[in-house]
Amino acid sequence: MSENGYLLDVNILYALTARNHVHHSIVEAWFYAAADLRWAICSFTEAGFLRNATAPRAGQIEMAEATAILKKLAQHPGYRYLPIAEDWHTLCGPFFKRLFGTKQVTDAYLLGLAVRNGMVLVTMDKGIVYLAGSEFSKHVLLLEAS
Repeated sequence: MSENGYLLDVNILYALTARNHVHHSIVEAWFYAAADLRWAICSFTEAGFLRNATAPRAGQIEMAEATAILKKLAQHPGYRYLPIAEDWHTLCGPFFKRLFGTKQVTDAYLLGLAVRNGMVLVTMDKGIVYLAGSEFSKHVLLLEAS
């Protein structure tokens, strides 16, 4: 278990809350496995969750319901809201040599935020493991489908 807790990435947060998500059971099992789990979200994970949950497709929910889900999660034991006070270069600089695509921008921010706060970023995205490299691998927990 991470001493300072876990930062959930967007897909982990969405999978945790969406029962119809293909990885819901994996994420839910991890989330509830430790009674004293300390976990966090930030503005990126909130915004990404709201974007995914309310996107026009099957399983879409209304913005009011998605916002209520975030509010309810904030009451869960171990919850922490992690503000982002640092800039792009401060948080993402250590990963520049492995940053190769536009879809990694948020990943780099989240990983940098986790590193900066001594946390572990929880993800199902193997690309984040590459982004972290061996130097920051202890700051990534990759949940994998069995």
